[in-house]
Amino acid sequence: MSKTQLQLDRKLIIGTRGSKLAMWQANYIKDKLVALGYQADLKVIKTQGDIIQHLRFDKIEGKGFFTKELEESLFKKEIDLAVHSHKDLPTVNPEGLIIAAVTEREDPAELLIVHKDCIDLSKKLMLKHNATVGTSSNRRKAQLAGLRPDLEFADLRGNIQTRLQKLRDEQYDAIVLAKAGVVRVEMDLSDFHVIEISPLEVIPAPAQGALAIQIREDDTQLKEVLSNIHEAEVSDNIGIERKILNLFDAGCHAPLGSYCIKTDDHYECWTSVADTADDFPQRLYIKEQNADVLVEKVYKAFKTERKFPERVFISREIDEHSYFGRAMEDLKIQLDARSLINIFPIVKKLDSYILKHVDWIFFNSKNAIEHFFALEPILSKKTKFGVVGSGSADKLKQFGKEPDYSGEAFGIQMDEIAMEFATIVSGQTVLFPRAKDSLLSMQKYLDEKTKVIDLPVYETVLKKEIPASSANVLIFTSPSNVEAYFAENLLDPSQKVISIGHSTGKVLDRLGVKYSLPYSPDEIGLAEAVFGLDI
Repeated sequence: MSKTQLQLDRKLIIGTRGSKLAMWQANYIKDKLVALGYQADLKVIKTQGDIIQHLRFDKIEGKGFFTKELEESLFKKEIDLAVHSHKDLPTVNPEGLIIAAVTEREDPAELLIVHKDCIDLSKKLMLKHNATVGTSSNRRKAQLAGLRPDLEFADLRGNIQTRLQKLRDEQYDAIVLAKAGVVRVEMDLSDFHVIEISPLEVIPAPAQGALAIQIREDDTQLKEVLSNIHEAEVSDNIGIERKILNLFDAGCHAPLGSYCIKTDDHYECWTSVADTADDFPQRLYIKEQNADVLVEKVYKAFKTERKFPERVFISREIDEHSYFGRAMEDLKIQLDARSLINIFPIVKKLDSYILKHVDWIFFNSKNAIEHFFALEPILSKKTKFGVVGSGSADKLKQFGKEPDYSGEAFGIQMDEIAMEFATIVSGQTVLFPRAKDSLLSMQKYLDEKTKVIDLPVYETVLKKEIPASSANVLIFTSPSNVEAYFAENLLDPSQKVISIGHSTGKVLDRLGVKYSLPYSPDEIGLAEAVFGLDI
């Protein structure tokens, strides 16, 4: 039945919490219903989570401490529908209630909101050493500590306005808020430095950014009305996230993150799980056509009795305090980390005249960044920077520069990165510092209006007499490292191989070596790839 045919014999009463964000969400749904021709009013209801402000979320007994009172009002027929932040809902509805509609999803990214005097561009997340971060989310604590183990955390409660005032009062150096809430209430953050953290870097809470409309199961007329504003694809994606949450029997205070998107005919899912907020979180990336198979694989991957490789070889030096090093240590995996190549600079001086007329500089590796800035370039203030992913972005920040473009969202899909970047820089001058004899993956996508300056700044020389590794898993981080290793060694049939990206994979293809690929060409992606072997 269409919306014009269905008549309701009552004005709808929408139950909501009383915060500014909750009121925005309720009014958003009200406006949608009014647009469909229905009358609606709001009823504000206080929940346990609103009343108890002095305890951490994980210290409040039970689940649903932001939803229980709204659900009771539904049972009593004091309201017809309740509007929730979907991530606050327990994974199982009380008997007699259902989620009748899910709205379009706001960006599920996190915002790190920082006092301007606490910024350090050379650090990951651009936050000063030993900074105090306000958050009551165990999920955020575990993942942020995984990225920056020096950070201190302090509990933070209250609505968005209260939290920001506590930051202004310097109770914290930074706080973390969901981007969705900040965008919806149009908060003015001009007093602070705002760092957006991708949902692929800090994996959000299941269903973060989506709204859920809860009704009585027997209210079939209202369910049909709400079908007009239901977003089926969003519901499918967050349904997978919440199934994962349910399998772990975790509430919204658990150190578990899950984020799912659908691309073509596949689901792609990122999951992060830690035992407690103080433990290192292990991460998994999975791509599957069948949602049930995906969920089962995620659950299987995190079982405590699961076996992992005893030893992993990686063709680069790894600091034990790095993300990848700590991820392997947490799994009790020994590392054989050694580069198989030597790197030498091949440029002694840069042409300052050319640099002044460059609009963009694009880096496809950390080595290119290091060798370029070692030449102490004099750059125009208008010059913008592009990087292939998060690893290069972090290296660029060590030289006091923020990327204006990052291909992080596309992972290792260089074609997608190149096409997007080509559109952005069309008609401008782009400098590519790179390795001598490297593949020109980006350059071939640029149009005729774009001026390209290729600048080889370093070259790689293969090491000789490289001993074979007995590791269970071999990770190759560049084409040159593949060539160096297999010049003198054969692959044991029992060994698994991971290639950091497609360029490295092409050399492995030529040698007939089977391999797997991470989602992203950085330490997080490589850690995910090791964790995801054989599930």
